Amino acid sequence: MRDLMIGNSKLDEMGFGEEALGHNAIAGGFQGQRQWTDFLPDGDFSEAILNSSFDWNGKREAFTFATEDDHLNGISMLFNHLLTNTSQMFADVRTYWSPEAIERVSGWKPDGLLKDGAIHLINSGSCTLDGTGQQSDKDGNPVMKPFWEITDEEVSKMLEATTWHPASLEYMRGGGFSSQFLTKPGMPVTMCRLNLIKGLGPVLQIAEGWTATFPAHVFDIINKRTDKTWPSTFFVPRITGKGRFTDVYSVMNYWGANHGAISYGHIGADLITLASAISIPVNMHNVDDEKIFRPDAWSAFGSDNEGADYRACAVYGPLYR
Repeated sequence: MRDLMIGNSKLDEMGFGEEALGHNAIAGGFQGQRQWTDFLPDGDFSEAILNSSFDWNGKREAFTFATEDDHLNGISMLFNHLLTNTSQMFADVRTYWSPEAIERVSGWKPDGLLKDGAIHLINSGSCTLDGTGQQSDKDGNPVMKPFWEITDEEVSKMLEATTWHPASLEYMRGGGFSSQFLTKPGMPVTMCRLNLIKGLGPVLQIAEGWTATFPAHVFDIINKRTDKTWPSTFFVPRITGKGRFTDVYSVMNYWGANHGAISYGHIGADLITLASAISIPVNMHNVDDEKIFRPDAWSAFGSDNEGADYRACAVYGPLYR
C-alpha cells in the first residue's frame, strides 16, 4: 500500500523501475467489505500504521488512508489533515449509548461529560495509533500533534497502549490482526463526513465535541457489545438543544453514513471556510455563527446562512469535478 502511494527504491533494484516511482498519491484506501469474504487476510495492521505518525522507520507524516475503500471518508480525512498537519482517525459511527442504556447494562450512572450519553466510534482496527491519546501538551493533557512535535517516548506510549488481536473471522475469514485501544478522555475533536447526494453533489457535515470514557468495569461491558478486539473512541458532541444538535442521539441520527473522520481540535470553522472555497455546502454543523467565515459574496444569496451557502455553491459550482 505504501509503495503504491509513494514508491520504493527497493523495487527499482528488483527491476521494477516504473512501480518504484509510486503514484505520488495524496490519499489512498483498501478494499471494500464485499471483498472481505475472500481468503486473504485483512488490511487492518497496514491501515493503522499508515494512518499513524510513525512506522518501523521512525516518525513521519501520517498517510491519509481509508479503510473499506471509503473515498468520501478518505477525502474528509484529507481535509482534516491538510488543515491540522496531524494524523486522522477513521471510525464507524457505530452506536449511541444513552445514559439510561449505560446504567441498565452496567449499573453505573453516567455523569459529567457523559451525562447525556455518547457515540461509540469503532472500526475493525484501521484507526491511527495517535488516537490512543498518549501524546501530551505541556500541561499533560492528551493531544494529537504534528509528527515533528511527537517524542520518542510518546511513540512508545502509543504502542504500549495498543494491543493486536486476531481478526474477527465473522467479518474477515482470511484472518489478520486488528488493533485495540481506548482513546483517552478530554480531547477536543471534530468529526466530519463528506456525503455525495444524487441530484445535489457533495455536502459536508461537521460535529465538534470531546472524547470521553467510562470506568474500566463499565467499558469492559460495553466493549463486548460490538467487538472487543477493535479500537474504541467515545465521542460527545457539543449539543445546542435544537435541530440536528438537539441531543447526542440526534447527531448520530442525522449523520449521513456510518463512517466519520475525526481530527484533534475544534476545526469546524476552518472546515466551513474550506468547503466554501471549493463550493461544497455544509448541511450540518455546531459551530458558533461568530466563528464562521465565508466569502462576502455569500451575503447576496439570502440572510439564512445555511440556505445562502447552498445557493451560492450551486451558482458558483464545484472547483473540482
